[in-house]
This record gives sequence, C-alpha cells and structure tokens, in this order.
Amino acid sequence: MSEPGPVTLAEVAALRERVRAERSKNAKIEAIAEVLARAPGEAGTLAAWLCGDLPQGRIGLGWATVGKVAAEVEAGPETAVEPGAGLTVREVDRRFAALAGVSGTGSAGRRAELLRALLQDAGPSERHFLVHLILGEMRQGALDGLVLAAVARAFAVSETAVRRAAMLTGSLPEVARRLVADGPAALARIGLSPMVPIQPMLADTAEDLAALEPSLAELLFEAKLDGARVQAHLRAGEVRVFSRALNDVTTAVPEVVAELARLPVHDAILDGEVIALRPDGRPHPFQTTMRRFGRKIHDAALAQTLPLTPFWFDLLRVDATDLIDRPLAERRARLGELLPGRLTPSQRPTTLADAQAFLDEVLATGHEGLLCKRLDSAYSAGQRGSAWLKLKPAHTLDLVVIAVEVGSGRRARWLSNLHLAARDETPEGVRWVMLGKTFKGMSDALLEWQTRELGARELRRDGHVVHVRPELVVEIAYQELEASPRYPGGVALRFARVKGYRPDKRPEQADTLATVRALFERRSGSRRGAGPV
Repeated sequence: MSEPGPVTLAEVAALRERVRAERSKNAKIEAIAEVLARAPGEAGTLAAWLCGDLPQGRIGLGWATVGKVAAEVEAGPETAVEPGAGLTVREVDRRFAALAGVSGTGSAGRRAELLRALLQDAGPSERHFLVHLILGEMRQGALDGLVLAAVARAFAVSETAVRRAAMLTGSLPEVARRLVADGPAALARIGLSPMVPIQPMLADTAEDLAALEPSLAELLFEAKLDGARVQAHLRAGEVRVFSRALNDVTTAVPEVVAELARLPVHDAILDGEVIALRPDGRPHPFQTTMRRFGRKIHDAALAQTLPLTPFWFDLLRVDATDLIDRPLAERRARLGELLPGRLTPSQRPTTLADAQAFLDEVLATGHEGLLCKRLDSAYSAGQRGSAWLKLKPAHTLDLVVIAVEVGSGRRARWLSNLHLAARDETPEGVRWVMLGKTFKGMSDALLEWQTRELGARELRRDGHVVHVRPELVVEIAYQELEASPRYPGGVALRFARVKGYRPDKRPEQADTLATVRALFERRSGSRRGAGPV
C-alpha cells in the first residue's frame, strides 16, 4: 500500500498504463482501488478520469486546437520540471475548471494558452494522458466496469450497491463522492431523482418468433418504433425531456412538454419514443424525425410542419414512488392509467400464429418490428439482456465508422466507402473490429454530410483510406452474415447498405462483436467454417 498523500498526474498516467498492460482483472481492480483508497478526496475526479471523462464536461477544446497546441509543446524545449512534479490531481482538476469557465470574446485564444501552460508543466507521459482525456479518446465500457469494482473495493461496499447507485445517479464519480462524504449508508439513500436522467434499458436481439415460443406466456409484445427514444421527467409542473444520450432536448419537443405538463401528478419519470407521423398515421423515416433534434434553437415553423407524436412504454417513477424494481406488468398498468391512448401498441399473444399476426400488422403499419419483454422484468438501466428482446425481420446492426475511402468517378469529391466495425470489450480495453465496407444506400446529401463530418474526425491517411475517430454510429442493413478469414472477427457483412446515421447513439451503444457472432452462429446453425468465430 502506498503512503497517504496527494495523488499526482504522473501516478494516474502510470496507473492507466499498468491497468492496460495487466492481464488479471483482479489485479487491475486492486491497482485502481489502492489509489482511490489512498486519496479519497480525489476519488470522484479519479473515477471520472479513469472512465475517460472530465467532471467539468465539455471544456471548449476541439481536436484542432488540442492537436496544434500539443504538437507545439512537443516540438519546443523540454522544461526543467520533473515529469508530473507539482501537478497533483487536485491541481489539474482546478485547471480544467478554469478552462471550462472561459467565455466571451477571445475565449478560444485564452483556452489555448491555458492548455499550453498545463501541457508545458507535464512530462511526456502525462501530456499523452491529458490529450487523450480531453479529446474523449479513453472512454471504454470495459474500463468503466473495472473502476466500478474498484470503487466498491476501496470503500468496502458491494459492487451491486455501487452499480445500482451509479445507475440511479447516472454518474459513478458522483457515487464515489457520496461515499467519501457520507460513507456506505449514502448508497441506501440514493433513489431516482426527477430531472436527473438515467441510462435507458436496452434490448438484446431475438433470432425469430420460434425462438420465443417456450416463454410466450411470460412476454409482452410491443411495436418497435423507428423514432427517437426519450426520457421525460416531471416535477411540480416542470417538464424536461432527455435523449437516449441523456442530452436535454426539452426545447425541441414543445408538444410533448405541453401534453405532460397537464398530467395530474406531482412528479414522474417516463420512458418512450417520439416519432413523426404522416397524415395517414404511418411513420416518417427515422432521419425525418431526427430533423426536429438537429437545431440548437427550437424552430416553431418546423414543429408545425413536422409534429412529433409520443408513445410511452415504461413508467419508472410516479408521485415519489420508484417503480424500477417492480415488474413490467405493474409499471405498464400504472402507465396506462396515467396516459391512456399514449402507450406503444402492444399485445400478449398466446400462440405463435397470434404473434406472427401482430408482427405482420406492425410491419404493415410501417414500423420496424417487435420488442418482446418479460412481464416480470425489472427496469435495468444501462444494461442489455434477455429480459427485453428486439425482433426485426430486416437485418440491421448499429456499427461505428472507423475509416472511409475517398470516392472515385462521380464520387471523387466525397468520402464514400465506409469501413464498419463492431465494439469488442476485452480485458485490455475496447477495440473496434471491422466487419466490412459499404458505399451503398447513400444519397448525394448524405455523402456531403458524411464527407464533412468524417473529415472533421480524421486521424491519418493511408493512400485513399482516411482513418477517423470512432465516433459516428450508422445503422447498416445487410442480407446475411458470413464466415470470413479476411476480417479479424471471423465474420463479415454480406450486401451491406446504409440505412441511416444514428446521431442519438454514442459509440459505446453500438452493437458488440459478441452480438454479431451470436447472430452468425444462430443463423448458420454451426461454427464450422467460421474461422476464429
């Protein structure tokens, strides 16, 4: 055990490298827990950094500025300061707060100078850590789990209690701060808080209806709408609406706010989808719905010409009572009492023929497919599992663009052929595993957009291939998955095409390699010929 005292930036940078290199999960957790226990006052900040986040959120520094300043500092004379000397976690956190507080005319220049001073006071390894932290390049779902386990070990509480508290507060660093302030008893006092969004519960993928037959009696079948998922919070007449990524989108949905503000409750938290419908009740494409969320300032004219209709499918809290641990059947019944006529269309089929008829009806209406939910399931925020399953006859995956090729012929002025990857969480961290390429399904308008957006995320070029930061999620339709010795995951997309980008999803919410492999194995019926799959 290290001696008590302030933790330096150098120690944090070294800790992260040690965790990345260590093969034993238990050793990783122990290394993080040791530092957290040694400096409890900085536990919240450390937890945030190790998960790849800044407690201050966005601090106004983009890729271009950070890259330019970092390159200039690297090219300049090395300072006489010992690496990390004087730079404690508390000092660096103070400087980040100063950066976040800069505003007004000339703010970009002042931020650049503050960043320059910070990087000049750091050694090479610390600079590397800081740059990647500022740019958000250290976010890894696998590491989040290690930090959560380390917080539990450092403060001698159960992982289950920490995980639940993090789910309810939406912030593991906040849980660490509360443990420091009030001890283990603080966790028992944490519940849902109106106006504090939580991660949405996610659905795994079902192969087909036949696979659901053994549990048919325990399932609720809902229409899977291709809209924008939202979480609505009410308190004393105030309404706020959050996106899937937990961004506040209240000003973008005034019709939803007006409807919920009339509810006869003091407080409530609802989960649902908003979707733009045509006059005949059929849904507009997802990208059309998302036009309502693409503007920083609410456009009243757009709201008139493209109204949104909310459909709610879960009730997490009402009148100071948390419902997330109650069965879905109970939550759904309470929701129906609160908002009759506004629930997602649903059925409880008793036979596969009934289920197929409902699926056919949903597809004929223009929706994507079905969500099949266990009636006894609790609401597991931020988690994906078999309690909720999605069934879409058209095969689609949410993948991340890791590179793109410069087009040729008519597309020579655009970035065209996408390199598509699934997320793979390993003990060493997250890696992006390529599954194939596609240039199909792109309009000229989409090509213009993706050229601009991917160009802004460029990392390097290898000939005509532009490698980009893995930030954009795209929904890909495909005909089939096939075994492939060419790609490292052993499986590839066949006849892939772009269905649309998903600005409502973060890279960590993209489909995983494990999901893709499971789909391949179920459809092939065998692992033979699948190479490393």
